Amino acid sequence: MSESSGSHPHTSSFNEEIALENQKKWKKRFLLSLTASIFLVGMFWVPLKAIEVNDFFNSPSVNLPKTGDVAEKKEEKPKVRTIRLPKNLLMPKYVTINASSETKWVYFSLAQGKTVDIKDPTSLEWDLAFRRGKVITNGGATNKFGKGAALNLGEMPFHDVLKVQRDDYVEDSRRKTESLNKELDSWYKYNFLTHKLTARNNIYALKSAKGKFAKIQFLSFYCANDETGCIKLRYVYQSNGTSGFVNESLPNSL
Repeated sequence: MSESSGSHPHTSSFNEEIALENQKKWKKRFLLSLTASIFLVGMFWVPLKAIEVNDFFNSPSVNLPKTGDVAEKKEEKPKVRTIRLPKNLLMPKYVTINASSETKWVYFSLAQGKTVDIKDPTSLEWDLAFRRGKVITNGGATNKFGKGAALNLGEMPFHDVLKVQRDDYVEDSRRKTESLNKELDSWYKYNFLTHKLTARNNIYALKSAKGKFAKIQFLSFYCANDETGCIKLRYVYQSNGTSGFVNESLPNSL
């Protein structure tokens, strides 16, 4: 009877030896290729990085001092913005208004430079009213008897505003159950990460309840104890009815 078909034991062992040799050869080739790649990368990448690091430490923004030495700081002349202001320019008043109540309006008189006790909101003895971050004027939908209105002049240096326009101011308008002035509605920026309010650098032109002119800038929303609702601002009020912020009783010299 003939032997059954199948691989001879010696043949199988020989094939395993060949496979093992091939595996060793491929490992050697892989390691050789990897070593060659690392060597080539090192030749080109390391010198480039060394140059970049050297340039970084030698750059003007780093200026690392040597041991025992003080880093020399190049003296740069500051860019000074000069503006020729009239010597009779009216100086601003700085006030802080505690408007921390969520329900009570706090009324402020530009002419008196302080908060006033108002029983009847249709009175003309107040010019601005505050409640938390909300600001309204004494005019329009807030009080049909008042001439109060506002105009957002945008970001600019406070003392640059020597005069404001006389017309085209925005009165308070009605929103649902309350009134607002859209020019003053966003005098601050809100940071959603820190939940802090920051006053914008905008300047606002105002008309008082009696039609006099003023310029105003909001500075802060925080009280001395870091609680919210204390609105700090600076303003100049022109009591003589003109829309310029100079004292006309003094010589208008520069």
